[in-house]
Formats: sequence, structure tokens, C-alpha cells
Amino acid sequence: MTLEIPRNHPPGSEASTVVVAGATHHPQAWKWYHYFTFNVDHKVIGIQYLVTAFLFYLIGGLMAVAMRAELATPDADLLEPNLYNAFMTNHGTIMIFFWIVPSAIGGFGNFLVPLMVGARDMAFPKLNAIAFWLNPPAGLLLLASFFFGGGSQSGWTAYPPLSLVTAPVAQTLWVLAIVLVGTSSILGSLNFVITILFMKVPSMNWDQVPLFCWAILATSVLALVSTPVLAAGLILLLFDLHFGTSFFKPDAGGNVVLYQHLFWFYSHPAVYLMILPIFGIMSEVIPVHARKPIFGYKAIAYSSLAICVVGLFVWVHHMFTSGTPGWMRMFFTISTLIVAVPTGVKIFGWVATLWGGKIRFTSAMLFAVGLLMMFVLGGIGGVTLGTAPFDVHVHDTYYVVGHFHYVLFGGSVFGIYAGIYHWFPKITGRMMNETLGRIHFILTFIGTNLTFLPMHELGLQGMPRRVAMYDPQFTSINEICTIGAYILGLSVIPFTINILWSWIAGKKAGDNPWNAMTLEWTTSSPPLIENWEVLPVVTHGPYDYGIHSAEVQPATVTEASA
Repeated sequence: MTLEIPRNHPPGSEASTVVVAGATHHPQAWKWYHYFTFNVDHKVIGIQYLVTAFLFYLIGGLMAVAMRAELATPDADLLEPNLYNAFMTNHGTIMIFFWIVPSAIGGFGNFLVPLMVGARDMAFPKLNAIAFWLNPPAGLLLLASFFFGGGSQSGWTAYPPLSLVTAPVAQTLWVLAIVLVGTSSILGSLNFVITILFMKVPSMNWDQVPLFCWAILATSVLALVSTPVLAAGLILLLFDLHFGTSFFKPDAGGNVVLYQHLFWFYSHPAVYLMILPIFGIMSEVIPVHARKPIFGYKAIAYSSLAICVVGLFVWVHHMFTSGTPGWMRMFFTISTLIVAVPTGVKIFGWVATLWGGKIRFTSAMLFAVGLLMMFVLGGIGGVTLGTAPFDVHVHDTYYVVGHFHYVLFGGSVFGIYAGIYHWFPKITGRMMNETLGRIHFILTFIGTNLTFLPMHELGLQGMPRRVAMYDPQFTSINEICTIGAYILGLSVIPFTINILWSWIAGKKAGDNPWNAMTLEWTTSSPPLIENWEVLPVVTHGPYDYGIHSAEVQPATVTEASA
């Protein structure tokens, strides 16, 4: 029997249709140059996101190392203050908007979601490609700001009136870049919601949907609600810069606190945009490498939705020192503490999954366990900052810097690394080198703690953040942080070597080297252009390790007969 598989690719393209005789012949794979084109295959787009985001990570990381080199001494002897401010602003912007969000949602989300739910592609393939191709010009605009006005210097928050009086041309380019990235996020989120809700295979029940997909669904809903608010605030800021309006100009009757509300209504949920997909990655990596069913599947799935809802009502804890009335401080202190509950549910579920498991300390598992420690430490700091009496005293000090780097670097970046080591065999068909992976983990773990843990003490002693020059009494602790930053910079070297060497000449992986049970491992490595010759049929849960007899050669699906 001959089976024709429909394609989402343009008619006449190299991979537009394929005829499979008896469903036995694989379609032709993409060539290397297709990854530099407007390609609508979700797997190509996922790789495009990951590679582009990693390049921006290197740029943002170099800025961070330069900043820490400057802060090794109290005087501005390496970067003059304006350049330091520009590096500080764009380092934060790049790491959030061009590294963590695109790689966690755009990269892993695009590559994995259709595979995990049994779909041929995303619901809107062309829209998916447009969403990615908004990112490179946005990044170029951001980098171009250094050549036009010396770079934006108002911090990644772009608070007025500072953003209205420093480097107006560079600030304009910064705003345009973020609006483009936000538009990309909205388009991608819409695509994820429709794909997960309406394109999963009919045989997959909701209690069989992988937890990564639950996390992406919650993330996408959160992005659709919050991102337009940030875009509105930035467009109003642009009007103040160039069109004579006074939305945020205090000397003309504008309200700077209004901008803070618009900014943080998005930017605190942005923390969950960065961490929820990572939570999804954790829920996939830990059961596989512990060889145990996930503990509390429904609790972990529903906690993602709970974070999505409650996360929209905590933004004012960033504004406790902005003249916030007492009743509002109380409300947002309580909501901030409440949002920690569903997060704790996930932590408990992962620890319970590890307990008694047959743990394989692969590089992916090392980063997952490291994330558990880092995120718990960062979460404890978040609880303290979420209580108004404490936050008032340490606001805008290095205590805040230490906290959010534990959450975002020790959390999100460790999770991205865990995901890369886990799914690299599926993406490329080759295994990564475990020795280099362990070296990478050790350097990253040591560097992270050495860089960011002492910052809490700096903040408690009163050192303000966002300054290039400081009181000499803080020198010794800053020297420790700088050494840690150098180690973090070095940690990227074995990882980069591992990625490039393994992709070219790594050991062949086979289709399912981890003996995992979710749908993406039931197709070839790397996957076919349309994922499967015949759509799969789900026969049991995604984490039923030790429950079904076919665990070693997982029978997550059986192919429908042609």
C-alpha cells in the first residue's frame, strides 16, 4: 500500500511531499543551508532559536565578565561609567529577552511540543517562522544601539525619567528591539496554545500529555496576557521620547510610577516565562534518569496553571519603595508568598521522584539536581524580598542581584543545559561527551555559587547595585565575585567544544539512548521531516517506568497500520 504524507512546506520545495511505499521510506533530511532560510519545519525553527540564543548568550556573557572585571576594584579603571551602564543595561536585556526566553520557549518548545503530542508540525508553520525571524533584526537593533549613542544606559527596566534623558537614540533602538521580541513572543505563544489544545493525537488523554507541554501551555497563556501590556508601556515611552507627549514626564504632569506598573505587570510574569519551561524540562529529565514514574503528575501539571494565574498578581512587590500604600504592600506580600506554594509542589514532586530511584548521574541529571539546589536558594531569597518590611531595606542592593541570578542563572540556565544534554541525541542523532559534560557542570556549579552567593552579603552590608564605583569596604567580596565570574566564563569553553565536536563526530545515539517513554523518542534521531511515517497511537503514560514490561525498549506508541 502507498501512503502519501501531506506536508506543511511550500509546493515545489525539496521536502514538500513524500510518497512512502508501505510506510517504509524516510523522507529526505534537510541540508545544512536550510537552517539559514525561512523554513517552516518546527524542528528547524527550534534549532534556529537555540543557536541564535546561544550566540547572544556569549555576547551577554562577555559583557558580564567585563562588568565583573571592572568591579574587582572600587574605581572605574576598566569601563568608564557610561559604558558600564550600557553594558549593565544590555547584559540584562540580552540574557532575558534574547537568551533565556527564546531558548526555553522558542527553542525547546518548538522542537519538542509537536513531537510530544504526536503532531506533524505546529498549528501555524509560517507564523512560527515569522516569529523566529523577528528575533535576529531585534538583536541587531539592540547591538546597533552601541554605535548610535553609546548604548541604552537606563537599566533593563528602562525607568523614566532616566530613560528619557540618557542616550535617546540608543534608547529608541532598545525599545524597538524589545517590541519586536515581544511580538515574536505573542505569535509563538498563540501557536503553542492552538497546537497543544487541538493537535495532539486523539489517543492521547490529558493525563498522558507530557509535563513539558503543560508548562509550555501555561507559559503561553501568561505571555498572551502580559506581553501586550509591556508593549503598550514601551510605545508610550517612545512617544515621550520623540513625539512630545508626557505620559511619563514628571515635569509635564506625567506619572513615572504608571510606567513601573506597566513594566512589572509583564516583567514579573516574565520570570515565570523563563522558569516554567525549565520546570517542564526538569519534569522530563528527572524521571528518565531516575528510572521512576514522576511523583504527583497531576499536582505538577496543575501547579503550572496555578503559577500562571497567581503570577499575574504579584508584580507590585518590585515597587514597595515607590510610594506604595500599606494595604497594597500587604496584598502583594501575601500574593507573593502564595505563588511560592505551587512552585514548592513541583520541588517536592521532583525530590520524591529522585527518592529511591535508580539514578544515572549523566550530565543532564547533574544539571537538573544542581538546579534543584540553586532554585531553592533563590526561592528562599525571593520569599524574603516578597515581604515588604525586609524588601524596603535591601531594595536596589546587591542582595537583589544575588537573588535573581540564583533564580535565573542557577535556575533557568542550569535547566537549559540539562535540556541540551538530554535532547541533544534526539536533535542531532549523536551523543555528547560525558567527561566534558561533567567538567562543564563542575565549573558552572562552582562559578555560580562563587559569583552570586557573596552578593547577598554585599547587599546586606548596603552596597547598591548598578554602580561602576563603590566604597572600598566592599572590595574583598567583589574580588571573590569577580573570580567566580571568570570561572563561569571558562565553563562555556568545554560546553562549546562538546557541542561542536559531538555534532560533527560524536557517537551515534540511536533513536532512544535514554530508554525514555515520551513520544519524541519513538521516531528516528534526528526526527523525520514530518516526524513519523505513520502517526503514533498512545498506549500508556509518559512516565510509566517500571510499570510496563516494555520499558527497556519503550512501547510508548504503536504505529497505526497503513
